[in-house]
Amino acid sequence: MPVIATADRARPTRRRANSNGTGFWLTSYIGANRYTPDAAAPPKPGKLYPMAFLVEQDAGAVVGAHYHQADQFQVIVAGSGRLGHHEVAAGAVHFAGAWSAYGPLAAGSDGLQYFTLRNGWDPGARYMEFSDNRSALRARRRRHRESVGTSAAAADGLCVKQLVLTAGHPVTGIDPANGAGQFWVVLSGDLLSDDASAPRNSCLFVSPDEPPLQAVAGADGVTLLLMQFPRGTRQLDS
Repeated sequence: MPVIATADRARPTRRRANSNGTGFWLTSYIGANRYTPDAAAPPKPGKLYPMAFLVEQDAGAVVGAHYHQADQFQVIVAGSGRLGHHEVAAGAVHFAGAWSAYGPLAAGSDGLQYFTLRNGWDPGARYMEFSDNRSALRARRRRHRESVGTSAAAADGLCVKQLVLTAGHPVTGIDPANGAGQFWVVLSGDLLSDDASAPRNSCLFVSPDEPPLQAVAGADGVTLLLMQFPRGTRQLDS
């Protein structure tokens, strides 16, 4: 059964946060993160651990180039800005593999709101402006992996797909066993799954050992993003 987190349920967690001097609002949807008060100890490296939170970056604010120790998707849901060399707006999807530096991420005059989605624990950004972080990255055996936009399923399961469906249209997801976990984000409309309603800005997570997602578009139809993590690339050791 998928984990479903709606904007209404997540809203009470919204709080002001700061990373390397850049302020933003953060709302926790699925799993704990380093801003979660009184969170339990993080899982051990290598364990599947879905994390989803919404970041509201202030107008004009810039998050410097950095990397994480877990694979990550980011989904723009409001506002506009620039991610590295790419102009981004609502509906854009960015994937960065573990230990792959990316950025900077600059919000436009209307701010920038985006989901951050991971399938493993991450303790926070490691900024490239600090020599220790650059040295740690150079010393690690890795393969830089980054993409912006939708993509067909790769050999290792990495997939980004958008679905636009009319009212009552059934949704059948791809087989989760082909990847390392799936996130679904509702961009507009409403998705009905297991008698639960997932309206705009809802997140769903499907584990690799679960059956494919089965759902139905709501009365106003639905626009969905499917994002599946690649197999064998989660490098969660610190």
